[in-house]
Amino acid sequence: MSEWLTVIGIEVHTQLLTRSKMFCSCDNNYAGDEPNTHVCPVCLGAPGMLPTVNAQALEYGIMAALALDCSVPEFSWFERKNYPYPDLVKGFQLTQYAYPIGAHGKVDLETDHGPRRIGVRRVHLEEDTAKNTHVTVAGESYSLVDCNRAGVPLMEIVTEPDARSSEEAVAYLKKLRDVLVFLGIASGKMEEGAMRLEANISVRTPAEAAAGVLRKRCEVKNLNSFENVRAALEYERERQIAAYEAGEEIQQATLGWDSAAGRTVYQRSKEEAQDYRYFPEPDLPPLRFTAADVDAVRAKLPELRPAIIARYEALGLDRYRAELLSQTRALATYFETALAGGGKVERVANLLLGDLLAQVNERQINLEETTALPAAGELGRLAQQWEAGEVTGPQVKQLLPRLFETGETVDAAKAALGIRVVGGADELLPIIEAVLAANAAAVAKVKAGEQKVMGFLVGQVMKATKGQGAPGEVNRLLAEVLARD
Repeated sequence: MSEWLTVIGIEVHTQLLTRSKMFCSCDNNYAGDEPNTHVCPVCLGAPGMLPTVNAQALEYGIMAALALDCSVPEFSWFERKNYPYPDLVKGFQLTQYAYPIGAHGKVDLETDHGPRRIGVRRVHLEEDTAKNTHVTVAGESYSLVDCNRAGVPLMEIVTEPDARSSEEAVAYLKKLRDVLVFLGIASGKMEEGAMRLEANISVRTPAEAAAGVLRKRCEVKNLNSFENVRAALEYERERQIAAYEAGEEIQQATLGWDSAAGRTVYQRSKEEAQDYRYFPEPDLPPLRFTAADVDAVRAKLPELRPAIIARYEALGLDRYRAELLSQTRALATYFETALAGGGKVERVANLLLGDLLAQVNERQINLEETTALPAAGELGRLAQQWEAGEVTGPQVKQLLPRLFETGETVDAAKAALGIRVVGGADELLPIIEAVLAANAAAVAKVKAGEQKVMGFLVGQVMKATKGQGAPGEVNRLLAEVLARD
């Protein structure tokens, strides 16, 4: 069997979180609403209607281009991309082709095989299509078209054919999603169709790679999860290799992915640019961006996840916890607000990632909705009190559910639950002596040098205090009494 190398280019379509649609004033927030209730003559393509460009979408496009290290041209325009699909009510889509809003960027990855760079060919803006629904009633099949999505601002990001495996493709997509979500311009919710993934894949021999030769590619469209991307690319790679080794040719085609069957399925022949008959949109003027325009957007760029992770590592956290704490911008902000409450970084991080996330999972709370969590300042105060020995670990587990349920302060929750710390010798010594008297065998083992049994005795004392014993004092007094005896 010959050695085959994989070549992958990736296209991502992501809806933008603007208030209105791309070329009209219709509300962009249509999720769950009745079909065809967020429409107007412009997004329905009525004759004589004139589009206007959404300025917020332009700003978001420039933000994405800058974050992906693209150049932003001084000149751009929208064109008509013509194709006759039922979900394209105008018969054409307004998009950028010849002059996109960003070009020639890059995304750097860390992989198991070392650093890799994926080139970003273009970032351009366009409008989303309507949505088809296929139904069967009384044995008759027909399609319905919901135009609420028609005209929603859509950004397409196209890479160079630089990925060499499904793992690299997925790594790129995860990092790209982080960028878009942390910029605050997209939700990244693939399950809702707000981010759609497409991959172009071909294979070639090492000799062809050395000569820069590319074979015919196939595009797998509308993948809605990273796992589907991985599975589709691996299947398609093996399909193409098997075809070539059997003496067959690969036809350039657009494919779908049947996740249930675990295979790609033919949809249509692959179009080229000339098939869409692009021409400049006559009802929109060209766009011009000055250096001052671009710099104004650059000044609004927020801190992105790689920078946040590096900053958390500089605070002393390992990379694993730094990545967990920066899963979303909302969680990172919550962590930093809690940290500002005065607790040490290790204690705050462990409290958040341990007991707090256990409550989050139990209550099925979305980590992007931090308003459902206890106040970040109170979490920081709880960590600070734990650090100072003013609450114990078992008491923390008592307090957190109440903080979730009531939203009250740590001190108020402690008062309501009757939580205090038993730390005085006058209270602890009688308890310790009773525990030692009841566990003579364990005491003998400790005196014989089996120090690991000490943990058992500490646990018995804590149990006797109902978790209210100050751990430091329990350990100190227990060791003191044992040494005295």
